[in-house]
Amino acid sequence: MKIFTARLRQTQFEISAANLAQCPPEQGVEIAFAGRSNSGKSSALKTLVDHGGLARTSKTPGRTQLINFFRMDDNCKLVDLPGYGYAKVPEKMKLEWQAHMGEYLEQRQCLAGLILVMDVRHPLKDFDRMMLEWSQHQNMPVHILLSKSDKLKRGPAKNSVLGVRKEIKAYGDQVTAQLFSSHNKEGVEQAREVLANWFGFEKEYETAQ
Repeated sequence: MKIFTARLRQTQFEISAANLAQCPPEQGVEIAFAGRSNSGKSSALKTLVDHGGLARTSKTPGRTQLINFFRMDDNCKLVDLPGYGYAKVPEKMKLEWQAHMGEYLEQRQCLAGLILVMDVRHPLKDFDRMMLEWSQHQNMPVHILLSKSDKLKRGPAKNSVLGVRKEIKAYGDQVTAQLFSSHNKEGVEQAREVLANWFGFEKEYETAQ
């Protein structure tokens, strides 16, 4: 994992796209991050790559309005999808974001997995369920980060993740969940292992030996 983490730290911003047509050419493997606008999605992304300036975060939810691509190397990219669901964003804009995100998720052939970020205190909202249903239809693996786990005491946090795991059994084995905190770094290594597996890094490393 040390080698993979070092690769993650090399991640750099590549391009922002307002729609699928503006996305970079299909190449290698992409892993996308999705979540409600106040879920802590962008904070989770920059924590995982250990790069404070990577993804913009804002005290005003809903600022991630574009599909943002971050390049780890020639064959590995992380994608920050538009946040969704913040009440103060105009409905027309919400619908546009949802349409562009849907096009990316359904048509992007190099997409290998989806990191779905949820606030541990408010998991499995309508948007989250929509994403899970889509992923099941597309046979796409999903790993749920129950973010802001530091906001809860150990008992309630554990109960939350157990409750989510029980409910997501209906979506099959390709959906998993864990606790995560960008503040105290809980679950960071576990999440990185998921990324490494989806990128095929362990297999690639073994082949190179």
